[in-house]
Amino acid sequence: MHHSGKSSQSQRGIGRREWLQVGCSTFAGISLPAALVAADSNTPSSARAKSVVLIYLTGGASHHDTFDMKPSAAAEIRGPFRAIDTVVPELQVCELLPKMASCADRYAVVRSMSHDETSHPQATHRVLTGALFPPERNATPVASRSDFPCYAAALQYLRPRSDGIPSGVTLPNPLFDPPTMWPGQNAGSLGARFDPWQLQEDPKQPQQGDPTLTLPTGFTVDRITSRRSLLSQVNATLDRIGRIADQEEFSDRQQFALDLLTSSQMGRAFDLDREPASVRDRYGRHTFGQSLLLARRLVEIGVPVLQVNLGSVQYWDTHVANFERLKNTLLPPFDTSVSAFLEDLHQSGRLSETLVIVAGEFGRTPKISTMPGQTLAGRDHWSSVFSALFAGAGVIPGRVLGCSDDVGAYSLTQTFSLYDLGATVYEALGVPLDSQLHDQFGRPMQLNHGTPMMPLYSTAE
Repeated sequence: MHHSGKSSQSQRGIGRREWLQVGCSTFAGISLPAALVAADSNTPSSARAKSVVLIYLTGGASHHDTFDMKPSAAAEIRGPFRAIDTVVPELQVCELLPKMASCADRYAVVRSMSHDETSHPQATHRVLTGALFPPERNATPVASRSDFPCYAAALQYLRPRSDGIPSGVTLPNPLFDPPTMWPGQNAGSLGARFDPWQLQEDPKQPQQGDPTLTLPTGFTVDRITSRRSLLSQVNATLDRIGRIADQEEFSDRQQFALDLLTSSQMGRAFDLDREPASVRDRYGRHTFGQSLLLARRLVEIGVPVLQVNLGSVQYWDTHVANFERLKNTLLPPFDTSVSAFLEDLHQSGRLSETLVIVAGEFGRTPKISTMPGQTLAGRDHWSSVFSALFAGAGVIPGRVLGCSDDVGAYSLTQTFSLYDLGATVYEALGVPLDSQLHDQFGRPMQLNHGTPMMPLYSTAE
C-alpha cells in the first residue's frame, strides 16, 4: 500500500472542540479499560522505568534520510539531503534535524533493527505487541479479538490498577485505515475490558485556533460527577448500541469512566492551556507537538504506557515524494516536537524513569525509485535493517549501536528484532517475560519470546 497524497496532518492543529473516544467499544463518546481490582498497582523495584513512551512513525521512516545517512554512497542511494554533525562525535543526522542534532546526547541510535515482515499491518502488530501476527490471518490483517495484546493491555492484565489512571493511552488517534482498524492496538484475545484508552480527534470539527487536546466535548467534571446525569447518558448509550454481552463489565466501564474523568490529575493533564505559550510554541503548534506535550503531561501523572502516533496510518510511507514529504511535512515537526519532549523530560529529571522509543515498523529501500505513473521519487519498504531511537530509564545516551553496510541494506553487527523491542519494553517496566496471559477462553500465552536489548544499558563490547 502506498499513499502519494496524504493531507498534511502534522502541520495542522487539533482544535479545541475535538473529542476523544476509543475504537469500537464506546461509552457516551469514550471507552476505557474496566479490569478493575481493589489493590492499586505499584511499579516493582526491579523496573527501570515508571513509564514507556513509544513514538510511532507509522508507515516506516527512511533510515537513509534520518539517522543512518550514507553520504559516501552513490546518488541513487544517499539522496539529496546533507548529513550534519551532532553533539555526539560519531553520529551524523539529516540536515533537516538540527534540533535532534543538538540533543543527540540525550538518546541512543540503534542502526541494526531487523525483521522479515514488509507488510504494514503485520509489522505494526509486531511493533505494538512484541509478538507475531497470526499467519493464518495474513489475508485479512485487521484488528481482531485474536490479536496478541498490546503492551498496555498486557500490563493492565498482569498489574491491574483502580486509581483512576489508565494503564495505557494512545494518542492523538488510533491507526485506522477506513473501514478497518489496524491490528495490535488493543487487548486482542484478552478481551475488551483490558483495552487501553485510545484518543480520537473528531474529523468533523474545524481546525481553527490554537491546537489543543482536551477531554471530549461536553464532558466536564461538573457534568459527570452527577450520578443521575451519568446514568442517563449510559442508558441512552445502551439504547443506541443495543445488546451488551456482559452487563457487569459495562458497569465496570461506567465506574472507570467516572473515576477517570473526575480525576483531578487527568483533568489537569489534558488542560494544555496550563502550559505557558512559550512551551507550546517550543513543541510546535501542530499535531506532532501538542501530542507529545500531552504525552509529557501524562507521564508526569504516572500513565505507564503511552503510544504516540506521529501521523495518521502510513503517514511515513513514502513510496512517492519521499524527499518532498520529509522536507516539507514530516521532519520539521518531528525535529521540533521530539527534541522538546526529550529536553523537558531531561530537565525535569523524569527521563531517568521514562523509556522513550522512536521507531516505525521498518525502514525504506536503499535504492531510490519512481513508481509507474509517478514523477516524484520515493523509497519502498525495507525491513532487513533500519534505525530506532532509545532514551531514558538507564539507556546510555549519546551512542550509536549497530552498523549497517555501505548502502544501508543489511546489518554488519548484531541485529535486534521487534520481539526484542517488546522484550525491552516489558523488562523496563519490571514485567517478567515468561509471565503467563490467559485469553478469554482460559488458554495460556507467554508474554514475550524476545530478548531485552541489554547493550542499550552497557558499554561492554
